Order: sequence, then structure tokens, then C-alpha cells
Amino acid sequence: MLLALIAVILEQLLDGLLSGVFVVLIALGLSLIFALGGIVNMAHGALYAIGAYLAVVLARHTGFAAAFLAVPVVAALLGLAIERAVFRREGRREGVPPLLLTFALALVAEQALGLIFGASPLPSPTPGVLPGELQLGGISYPKDRLVVLAIALVAITLTALLLYRTPFGRVVRAGAQNPEMVGALGIALAPYRMALAALGVALAGLAGALSASIVAIGPAMGQDVLTAAFVVVTIGGIDSFAGLVAAALAVGLVHGLTAAFEPAASEAAIFILMALALLLRPRGLLGARDGKRA
Repeated sequence: MLLALIAVILEQLLDGLLSGVFVVLIALGLSLIFALGGIVNMAHGALYAIGAYLAVVLARHTGFAAAFLAVPVVAALLGLAIERAVFRREGRREGVPPLLLTFALALVAEQALGLIFGASPLPSPTPGVLPGELQLGGISYPKDRLVVLAIALVAITLTALLLYRTPFGRVVRAGAQNPEMVGALGIALAPYRMALAALGVALAGLAGALSASIVAIGPAMGQDVLTAAFVVVTIGGIDSFAGLVAAALAVGLVHGLTAAFEPAASEAAIFILMALALLLRPRGLLGARDGKRA
């Protein structure tokens, strides 16, 4: 009995970790787009859904391995188009605010997916890599999920290296803290905003592609993950990379463990976690306390 309970907990921990890294990718995309542009992209969940649909469509012709590589590239190009058409309106200070435009874009994308693919969940082929299950401490876990987890962790690590170990990342972090000073040094931030928009949407697309073989694929699939991403941003702080990662993993693990014992309470559990985090760490999970810098 005890071993069976431990096996269930381990399996739910792995599933929670898997869902957590998906939310990390979404939340990082939101954070990157907000960093220099100050724009909350309400269409990010829809872009995640587009990535999932693209992965399924491409996988039918090229296989999942090629789809994993192609979807982020296509999503990055889409991010550049959105940056030019929507995000730059903030700089011109005219027309409809970008927040409302991205919300409208999300609605249009969701309806378009429904018209093209139908409202019912889309059947997804399983990845053609490492079929079967792996024995882990007495439990069987699908190998393809471990591959997906590994790819997501690599993407998160590479994003961290880009932001904290490259000149590009130093400019982005400086621009997020003091854009006037960066401008005074003769550095134009517009190209960096474009790059961050492309990278942020690419991460959303990659998350969708990776989840295509795991979650139910439907036009509204981005709504739940976007809600979870906003919870993560609230808990971790939108300007803290480590805080976002820690918060996303905490949300994923809490959701997974709650689902194992009380599925009906799994959604409420993450909002309770958010409320506790706001009470204890209102400046973010790894942020400053009492107005002092961490």
C-alpha cells in the first residue's frame, strides 16, 4: 500500500514538473515581451495553441523531431509580425492600446483555429522518439514525456544563458531597468524589442509543440495555460527569471499533487498558493522584502 502511494506521488511529481516547465516557457515569453515594451501580451495563450496545432500538422509530414525545430522558427516570425503590427503602436501612442489589441488577437486566433480544425479536440499522434516506458523507482513513466521534459529544460537553460551570459542579455537587462540611460549611451532598444518579441513568441510556440503529444489540443487550450502563466508571474515577479522558474515549478508540483488526491481542487490549489505568496512575498518569490533590495 505504501509503495503504491509513493509510486502515485512520484508519477504526479513528474507530471507536475512537466506541466511546470510548459508554464515556465509561457511565463518567460510574457516576461521578455514586457521587459522592454511594457506590454502584457494577452494573445500569448493563443500563440501557444497555434504552436500545438502547427506541431501536429507538420508532424504528419515531417515527424515530431522536425516539427520541434520548425515550430519555434515559424512562431518567431509570427512574433516579429505581431511586434510590427501591434506592439509598436505603444510607441506611437495612437489608436487602440496594445493590451486590447492583443486580447482581440487572441479571440481572432482562437476562432480561426476553431474554423480551420473544428471545435472538438484534435487527435495527436505520439512522438516517434523513444516509444515505451521507463522504470523509475518502481513506477513506469513514458519515455516520450521525459524527452519533452529534457527539451523544455534545455530551452529554459539556453534562455537563461542568453539573458545572463551575453552582451545581448546585458543590454536587455539594463534597458529594462533604465531605458533612458541605455539610450543616452547611444544604444537603440528597438531592435532588442523586436528580438524579444520573436524570442517570447518562439518560446510559446515551442511550449505548444512540446505539449502537442501530451495535452488535449483544442482552440481554447491556451486559456488555461495563460491563466497559470499569470499566476506564475504574480508569484515569481515578472522581472525575475529565477522567480518565474521557481514559481512555475511550485505551481506545477502543487497542481500535480492535488490532482492525485483531490482532482476537483487542483485548480483552486494554485490560486491558494498565489494568495499565500502575495501575503508572504508581495514583491515576488525571490524579490525584495519590506522595500529593500534582495
